[in-house]
Amino acid sequence: MKCNKSYRPNVAAVVLSSNYPAKCEFLLAQRTDIKGAWQFPQGGIDEGETILNALFRELQEEIGTNDIEVIAEHPEWIKYDFPTKVRKKLYPFDGQKQKYFLVRLKNTAIINIETPIPEFDKYEFVQYKDLFERVTPFKRFVYKQVIEYFKKEGYL
Repeated sequence: MKCNKSYRPNVAAVVLSSNYPAKCEFLLAQRTDIKGAWQFPQGGIDEGETILNALFRELQEEIGTNDIEVIAEHPEWIKYDFPTKVRKKLYPFDGQKQKYFLVRLKNTAIINIETPIPEFDKYEFVQYKDLFERVTPFKRFVYKQVIEYFKKEGYL
């Protein structure tokens, strides 16, 4: 039996503080619609939009700044399925296929999650040792895969 799942094209940013590379701190934000769900900024890619344009637009929309330096791009699209209760909210997609970027906030960047359509109500910078216990459980596998790639390549 063949399974025909649909995946929403998406871009995601592993945002490091402006202290990188001296100090490695990851930005996590808590979703407004799912309390306790902490994640990296991410969002859909609009039709006709380049991946990089989507990255900069999504950062502006979600954290109020796109004042970043792109450090690296994960070479592959990574797919994951939504949990059932999330899938019902995001019908007709079964999950997302994401392109990940490792980015550093510039010294001039100012995070403002009080955007016109807020997606986050809190944000924090966390160290690697705390990252995976804070992230929403269904995204941990993907985040570990992405972070391990950036570590292996010498960025983290």
